[in-house]
Amino acid sequence: MTLRLKNLVVTHGQTTLVEAADLHFVPGHPVTIVGESGSGKSLLAHAIMGTLPPNLAARGNLTLDGHTYDLADPRNRRRLWGPVMSMLPQEPMLALDPTMRAGEQVAEAATGFRTDKRSGRAAAGKLLGALGLARAASAFPHTLSGGMAQRVAFAAATIGGAQLLIADEPSKGLDEGARNELAALLQRHVSGGGILLTITHDLELARKLGGDVLVMQNAHVIEQGPAREVLNDPSHPYTRRLLAAEPSNWRHSWVAAPAPEGSTSPALIRGEGLSKAFGKQQLFSGLDVSVHARERVSLSGPSGSGKTTLGNVLLRLLPPDAGKIQHSDVLQGGRLQKLYQDPALAFPARVSLKNSFGDLIRRHRLDSERLEELMASLRLAPALLTRTPGQVSGGELQRLAIIRAMLLEPALVFADEPTSRLDLITQCETMTCLMEQVERQDCALVLVTHDSGLARAVTHRSIPLGTNKKDAERLKAFA
Repeated sequence: MTLRLKNLVVTHGQTTLVEAADLHFVPGHPVTIVGESGSGKSLLAHAIMGTLPPNLAARGNLTLDGHTYDLADPRNRRRLWGPVMSMLPQEPMLALDPTMRAGEQVAEAATGFRTDKRSGRAAAGKLLGALGLARAASAFPHTLSGGMAQRVAFAAATIGGAQLLIADEPSKGLDEGARNELAALLQRHVSGGGILLTITHDLELARKLGGDVLVMQNAHVIEQGPAREVLNDPSHPYTRRLLAAEPSNWRHSWVAAPAPEGSTSPALIRGEGLSKAFGKQQLFSGLDVSVHARERVSLSGPSGSGKTTLGNVLLRLLPPDAGKIQHSDVLQGGRLQKLYQDPALAFPARVSLKNSFGDLIRRHRLDSERLEELMASLRLAPALLTRTPGQVSGGELQRLAIIRAMLLEPALVFADEPTSRLDLITQCETMTCLMEQVERQDCALVLVTHDSGLARAVTHRSIPLGTNKKDAERLKAFA
């Protein structure tokens, strides 16, 4: 089976969102699309599937295994979903039914499940076992780690035998170990003779997958070719800018800034003998942690190792099972701030952003010009403030959350995966703004991240959680 797109155009009214003259996909040769948010990557994938939002229109042709489909009619591909084409969703945890056990959800997607449920369940159990998830078949989604949820979603997407698999931002929010598991899953599909189209911000995943890379900017494919060439010696200025935005290539002054000298003054936060468990899972025990003024510390480790939990314990948002936390008086009066991984949690959903910021400025008697200054530095249009949080993108909302935190001139910021939803260029710009404000205000930073490259670029030292043995066991199923 081969797939060819001819003269694809996706529009919203008179605005062109995607335009691709001729794209060809063949079995056993992965294709990865990279580029900034809003460049049209995901829309291209949804145009192929026939799952574009109703307010968008597509035109052009898709030829699949000798059959041609008019892209203007999304209904003509519905019978292909499952047995011929399938999509691995961007947010697997949201795509899974929270009321159904993992095995049952995978079985539902099996060919013939409606007429032979026993065979469907047997096929699901076999596939989950091959993915190292035999024990997870009876689990509900909320009990699974991010990496496990991704594998369950992969099983549901492929059990129907689809040769064409589209993976939309599949590594978002995954730690390095889970990303390696994901790459192994996708390579398994390719080695089995399948067609793989992956959309990602993650250049390291693109390198692992190999094959061809397409680079998109402003609705167009601006560069394409073998992954080793495009990602090592790009010809287009935008691709070079994209590569320069990887944390390992950052050259900002604060990247090489030395750690502050030890101080005799009390730590901003000190934790002694900290322990925390959820059920039978012990996250950490007998842990001593201290963070001093102007120090930058990362909490690192695989998904589920307790990074966010430790941060919340240090902030006194969650009580430890054992141990004690001390806060310096310097942190009183709003000078301890948290950036949430999901920025929507930081703003009232039905209140305009203008009113949210206005309340903050009035309550703390802040300079409103600082809001304008920070918005300009993060390339945010003032008109965004007239909207509610649900009317702006996740990346825009995360940058607004950073602005809100820094307006209060904090002495310490706890940043929980603050750039996990951003493309590389926006991540670089956002972290640059955050770090400039951290340095300007002599602010301490505690950063939660699964990205070791980002941790090395931003922080002075790391507090690792989790064990290498655990990671080895998780990867064993893919050896």
